[in-house]
Amino acid sequence: MQLLENKIIFLTGGSKGIGFECAKKYIEAGAHVVIVANDSPSIAEAIKTLGKRSTGILSDVSRPEAVEDAIRQTLSIFGRIDVIHNNAGIANPSKPLHETEESEWDALFDVNLKSILFTTRYGLEALRESQGCILNTSSLVGEIGQENHAAYTATKGAINALTKSMALDYAPYKIRVNAVAPAGVWTHMLREWGQAQEDATAIEEYLDAIHPLGYCPEGDVIGDACVFLLSDKARFITGHIMPVSGGAELGYRRVMTGKYDAEKINGQ
Repeated sequence: MQLLENKIIFLTGGSKGIGFECAKKYIEAGAHVVIVANDSPSIAEAIKTLGKRSTGILSDVSRPEAVEDAIRQTLSIFGRIDVIHNNAGIANPSKPLHETEESEWDALFDVNLKSILFTTRYGLEALRESQGCILNTSSLVGEIGQENHAAYTATKGAINALTKSMALDYAPYKIRVNAVAPAGVWTHMLREWGQAQEDATAIEEYLDAIHPLGYCPEGDVIGDACVFLLSDKARFITGHIMPVSGGAELGYRRVMTGKYDAEKINGQ
């Protein structure tokens, strides 16, 4: 039996980057994945690659009515939801706090954080029925900080605290709530960005060096960790923020200096 056999997974931001890598791993593990994103071409491309065990829904997760409709569509198709993976996120702007515009702050919190409010509000009853799981995509910078990305790191730190509080609130319903916290992750967007820089080799060396294990990983390592957290193998794990970082949070190593664009580094 596969670890996620016949699970219905509602995955926001699943058409690109880390979310897409998670979708592939979920399908390999036997799940059906509902890709929820705000970009029709990327949804179509993702579904083409993922195949018949995937379904796409166009939705803006920062809008409550859009999330409510996406949940309703999923339930009308499958009759249940076993997992909500809150992966959608943005990272811009690359600025310290005093230079951050209110509109930029609001956009970050609406997409990265308020979307979790909406998926939980409209999906909780389905998860109560299935005794399912919630998984949030955080970031290592939510714990250690990052130069020139104050608003972004604030959203990820908030996700960490929120994950723990949600785990307490929903444990009586046998709903587990966890988060994954990547450091650097190679995605298609990151590779394109790196190759376009003046010294692409130095950037690659930098991204490798921030991880004590010696390399910047592909998104599949995040997907593998997520499969575990959503599976019965993790049935007694809740409220956990799992670093999937190659040890980037350890020791005196200076991690993620702000010199490079966090949106690309974090694969979103």
